[in-house]
Amino acid sequence: MQNGYTAVIKQEDDWWVGWIEEIPGVNCQEKTYEELKEALEVTLKEALEFNRQDALTSAGSGYREEKIAI
Repeated sequence: MQNGYTAVIKQEDDWWVGWIEEIPGVNCQEKTYEELKEALEVTLKEALEFNRQDALTSAGSGYREEKIAI
């Protein structure tokens, strides 16, 4: 099972920008490297929870959840 995600981080002028390779749409921009890392963690957690809830809602009833390890 996946134990982590990969952040791509770079500085552009006075800003730090970053995104998560494995999850489209998880991207942030902050003034410091530390603020960016924290923002990416928060945004990733929110995106994963939203996606999880959306998947369960879409499934309706009569489903089961299975852990998939890669």
